[in-house]
Amino acid sequence: MTVPAPKKDPMKSFRGIMAGTLILEVVVVALALPVVAKLGGGIGTGTGYLVLALIVALIGTCAILKRPWALWVIAVLHLVMIVSWVALTALGAIGVLFTLVWAYLLWLRRDVARRMAEGRLPSQQS
Repeated sequence: MTVPAPKKDPMKSFRGIMAGTLILEVVVVALALPVVAKLGGGIGTGTGYLVLALIVALIGTCAILKRPWALWVIAVLHLVMIVSWVALTALGAIGVLFTLVWAYLLWLRRDVARRMAEGRLPSQQS
């Protein structure tokens, strides 16, 4: 017996959740700029440029979410944030926090995919 496909693709809506999470992350990382200005030597230093580069990269990642390798880009960005703990503790803490958020989102995605394969989604019920 084949399982009917859901009427709406839940993975398409998951891309929207990923984009929203990235934008929230951009806002939180941008809030690290005042910390860099006070404690990190100023925005014109390497730490300031790192924060600005992460903001641009996170926004740019929203454009590639349809690609199968987008999650790898997100993982690398979070790794860079965690490693930047050495330069700015606040940025490293943001990296750890959002890595946990992304781990939870990926767990939810796996659960939805499993339930979709089993035909247990509400949109698959007749």
